[in-house]
Amino acid sequence: MEALADYANSPLFSDLEKTVLQYADAMTHTPVEVPDALFERLREKFGEAGMVELTATIAWENYRARFDHAFGIEAEGFSEGAYCALPVAGQGH
Repeated sequence: MEALADYANSPLFSDLEKTVLQYADAMTHTPVEVPDALFERLREKFGEAGMVELTATIAWENYRARFDHAFGIEAEGFSEGAYCALPVAGQGH
């Protein structure tokens, strides 16, 4: 989570993860401008159905964040300073 802000330069993310994060960044900008080459790289990996799911998930998070912002809904501080880290693959979790 700490490395997310600089994902493009972090060795902690795979090339595919970096590409997905680049896509999420492009979808989050206003106006939305997703380069065709970026979309095609992801479609080769995920297929049509996977792209619909990925795009819908990113769009939903953008909707939720903008909705909350418009209504002035702020974080309640329940997880301030905390991370919900996923287990490291291959360590028997």
